[in-house]
Amino acid sequence: MTIMTEHNSANPAKSPTRLGIPVLGTFYDRFAEPFAWVALRLAVGAVLAYEGWVKMGNPMAMAGFVESLHFYPGWFWSPALAVVNLVGGLCIMAGLLTRPWALANVVMLAVTLWFHYTHPYGPSFLTEAGMALLASPEGAQYFTADALRRLADGGTGFLAQVQDKAIFASLFWTGAVGLFAAFGGGAWSVDRRLGWEL
Repeated sequence: MTIMTEHNSANPAKSPTRLGIPVLGTFYDRFAEPFAWVALRLAVGAVLAYEGWVKMGNPMAMAGFVESLHFYPGWFWSPALAVVNLVGGLCIMAGLLTRPWALANVVMLAVTLWFHYTHPYGPSFLTEAGMALLASPEGAQYFTADALRRLADGGTGFLAQVQDKAIFASLFWTGAVGLFAAFGGGAWSVDRRLGWEL
């Protein structure tokens, strides 16, 4: 017979559970859950910061794109996205002002998810020159037999896979950042150390 005890979890959802091995409750509360939370926070923040760092290399590069999504003026929103990614990512990593920075990134990532879903890649993937190369005898030296089979339809099937991965990646990152917008930085965060959160 398994003994069940009440387990006051320190997890973000703050929902008590009953443990089959009660002695593990302290381990979960004091190490496993905080460690998992900070590991995810570091991973999510690092990816966002990296994306922001890349954008900072050319902060106006997305001006036309954001205006095509009706975010005007582009000269404001393009560098703003870079700052939200870079500074927000660094703050999420540290767990400093976690909720507001995470919320700003959730909004941006949700727009990205919406864009990938509503603007699929076109039906043609390869250029005419690329298609001619595929059909030529010398194309075999540039593509494996498996790649030639996958691209025989002009890349339509391959592009559908790329499209699905873009949607799934955006969905994953939106959800991951959304956890921090909802629950904050967790036990091992600067916010918790300061004793307050927004």
